[in-house]
Amino acid sequence: MTAKVQTARLPSDVVSRRAEARVRFRAPFALRCGALLIDYILLALILTFSIMVARLMGGGARMAGGTAEKIGGFITLIVAVLNLVVLAGLTGKTVGKWTTGLRIERTDGHLPGIVRAGLRHLIGYPLSLLLFGLGFLIVAVSPTGRALHDLIAGTIVVRRSGGPLVAPARKPRPQGA
Repeated sequence: MTAKVQTARLPSDVVSRRAEARVRFRAPFALRCGALLIDYILLALILTFSIMVARLMGGGARMAGGTAEKIGGFITLIVAVLNLVVLAGLTGKTVGKWTTGLRIERTDGHLPGIVRAGLRHLIGYPLSLLLFGLGFLIVAVSPTGRALHDLIAGTIVVRRSGGPLVAPARKPRPQGA
């Protein structure tokens, strides 16, 4: 007797309920703005620190000061790529999204991957800015909660992946215990 091995396929109603759950638990606009602000504050702090070091070394007039500024800019660029592309692609979270409890997912619920995260942050963000920030504001009016960079990369930002947003009810303690 040979047994047929069937792959586990989810019924279409289960898949659609999962998609609805992701839309239902989409990240609020203000929380997304907070996460973006945290990411950019991190980068600004690194750049500011390097400029302060360069000024202590004599500013841009001396070779050491100019080199310190260039090294600071290079370190800021490396941290930006690591945070916005690599970390976001592998974990679905940047430092800002991790701090605010948000997560970037593909529309099917999986992690975005480095290519999608790069597309989202390196192509989608500049395009949103070129449109005078309207690409970011689409989130506030979109029923799916996706901005222009999310539409370009095929991603969505959610608060938690699939679970309810409220804490489960506590069980009552037994009397006398």
